[in-house]
This record gives sequence, structure tokens and C-alpha cells, in this order.
Amino acid sequence: MSAYDKLKQLGIELTKPATPAANYLPIKKSGNNIYISGQLSANANGLIKGTMGKDITIEDGQIAAKLCAISIFSQIVHNANIELDDIKSFVKLTILVSSTPEFINHHLVANGASDFIVEILGDKGKHARAAFGVSALPLGAVVEIEAVIEV
Repeated sequence: MSAYDKLKQLGIELTKPATPAANYLPIKKSGNNIYISGQLSANANGLIKGTMGKDITIEDGQIAAKLCAISIFSQIVHNANIELDDIKSFVKLTILVSSTPEFINHHLVANGASDFIVEILGDKGKHARAAFGVSALPLGAVVEIEAVIEV
């Protein structure tokens, strides 16, 4: 089953990403790798804001991370013009989680993105990863994820 069939089964549509509001590229291709700029946690209602360990549950953090992964897929398809089924490998994710100093479950939040990517791409979606807490993210987002993909 193709990645698009799996997304369709889950009711997920890859919409065209917004244009960056600052002086950076949403994607950058170098050799066989595509670097995806940080994607903020957002849904149809806007940014998912908050701080883990304060006002966001782990389950909601996982949903926010999954939404970042969906945005990464949208960047790949719409801005890199690469079909998801043509991805050779998800190489690495860097996952930033807005959290209190006491919060220690960043890895559980990150699983929301990692599990979703593997669900859609299978073994091609398995990746190296770093997940860590920060005191704040742009615009108050709870999760931001950047990615490196091999094509």
C-alpha cells in the first residue's frame, strides 16, 4: 500500500504549506538529502501552544508532534516536489519540546512523530532522532520538528 493510501485511510490530506514569514527556506536540497526547516505544531485552528509539564498532557503533546510530521510530509510533497513513495529514508528528526525544567518525558512526546512516520513509510521511515526540552518555541508552539530526508 502506498504512503498516500495510508494517509487517505487515516483521513489525512497534505495541504500546501504556508510561505515562511522570515528569511529562510522551508526546504533545502543538498546532494541526495533534503533538509526540512522546523515545523511548528499546528492544526486547522492554528498553533498548538503550551508547555509540557504545565498545561499540555503527554497525549496532546504526541498529537502536536504528529501534526509536525504531517507538515514535514507536506513540505516534501509541495515544496521539494518529491513523492512520499520516492523517499529513500528518513535520516534524522530533531524534536524540540517546550517544557518546564521538571518535565523529563520529551521522548514520549517525540514518539507521536516517530511512530506516525514509520506507520506511513514503514522501514524507510525509521530514523535517528534527538528530542529535548526548551524553555520556549516560536509563537508559543509546544513542539517544533526539523528533518533530514534522503531521496
